Amino acid sequence: MIDVYTANTPNGIKIPITLEEMGVPYRIIRVDLSRDEQKSPAFLLLNPNGRIPVIVDTEAAAGPLSIFESGAILLYLAERFGQLIPINQVNRIRMLEYLFLQVAGVGPTFGQAGYFLRVAPNNVPFAIERYQAEARRLIGVLDLRLANHQWLAGDDFTIADIAHFGWLRNPGYAGVDLDKAPNVQHWVKRISERPAVQRGLAAVALY
Repeated sequence: MIDVYTANTPNGIKIPITLEEMGVPYRIIRVDLSRDEQKSPAFLLLNPNGRIPVIVDTEAAAGPLSIFESGAILLYLAERFGQLIPINQVNRIRMLEYLFLQVAGVGPTFGQAGYFLRVAPNNVPFAIERYQAEARRLIGVLDLRLANHQWLAGDDFTIADIAHFGWLRNPGYAGVDLDKAPNVQHWVKRISERPAVQRGLAAVALY
């Protein structure tokens, strides 16, 4: 059993979607971000960085194993269950490239754009414009890749696609859109139509 400490956020949906795609049993443990439960002493024992998601693999070989950082969790699950990860070396490298692009680029950029646009106590136009411009550039990078490939790693749907999906399905949070990225639009639609993705989204929304 995989215990998933999460919430209904772009990063929080990654793990339930992945586990649904894999057919692996899991249990969602809701973390109420509005009450700062991710900063509680009990949660900080699992993730000293105080962020979701976190998993606990209760059946790991050496005993219960907790893992934080969504990219690390995705890679662990892919290797643990041998799914959503290419066997071909070149495609595996492409998967890793786009996985790290998400965790180092798309996620932080979209997150900062949304923060300065919607949450920051003071209006900082320079920050909003800077992060939105970078978000648009990254959308362009993905659109170029998807112009000639069905999925980010190539022919196979992988954890790289799942990692990006949470942010690209709702780009309006960052104040940007996909109007000039038809390949990304089509990719988002295809992912949204996958039954396992729909189950994963529904599972998180219930909590």
